[in-house]
Amino acid sequence: MRLSWQPAERNGYVVIDCDHPSARVRVWYVELYMRPGSRTNYPGGVIPHTTRLVEAADDGSRLDLRCELEDGVVVVHRVTVGNDYVDFRSEAVNPTDRASDVAWGAPCVIVDDFTGRDRHDYLDKCFIFLNGSLTRLPMTPWATEAVETPGQVWCPSHVDPADVESHPLSELVPSHGLIGCFSKDEQHLLAIAWQPYQDLFQGIIACLHADFRIDGLQPGERKKTRGRIYVMPADVSELVARYRVDFPEHGDP
Repeated sequence: MRLSWQPAERNGYVVIDCDHPSARVRVWYVELYMRPGSRTNYPGGVIPHTTRLVEAADDGSRLDLRCELEDGVVVVHRVTVGNDYVDFRSEAVNPTDRASDVAWGAPCVIVDDFTGRDRHDYLDKCFIFLNGSLTRLPMTPWATEAVETPGQVWCPSHVDPADVESHPLSELVPSHGLIGCFSKDEQHLLAIAWQPYQDLFQGIIACLHADFRIDGLQPGERKKTRGRIYVMPADVSELVARYRVDFPEHGDP
């Protein structure tokens, strides 16, 4: 796999060129940063920011990025690639003398090319885990009412439901923080996880989210997050085993 950066206005995309399968995955990085109360306060709860490329390795193995939020918070990101995964390491710092209420950030993983589908028909390629088992979307019940529609949000038990994406909120609680999809030929899968994580979200542009949690920053405070996108053969047992090792904080999948 190989990484590149595609700038777009005040933001941009981490572009992942996959070998197996041959597909391009774009990650809108970071789509947005939100304050508490985001489920009903959109777009009012958005904290404007810019993302810029600091450095890119010539061989496509690494990107260094910097987000600057309107309230003064800075988030630096290092993105690296392995044989079948992309690793994200971030540190948020508040260099100001005022507390920041930044609650979470949203990497938006766009999977149209990977699934061979568009936003109208990619849903049944996607999955989360319920009661410990991989469950394809859509499932019953399926929420339909929200500030923004369509889409579906799943809130883990450790997060206030008022502080998640503003799309329809499922009453179902995910078993853990993995969300993903299968490739167009069903021979490979892509799965996303972040620590700590805020919610899981199936979006409206053939995208999937495992949004990362910041939970506010006091003056001078620093917090780290990490994430991973797996691109691997469609062996669910192997995915879960690797996830257990990489994200032990999420408990036993």
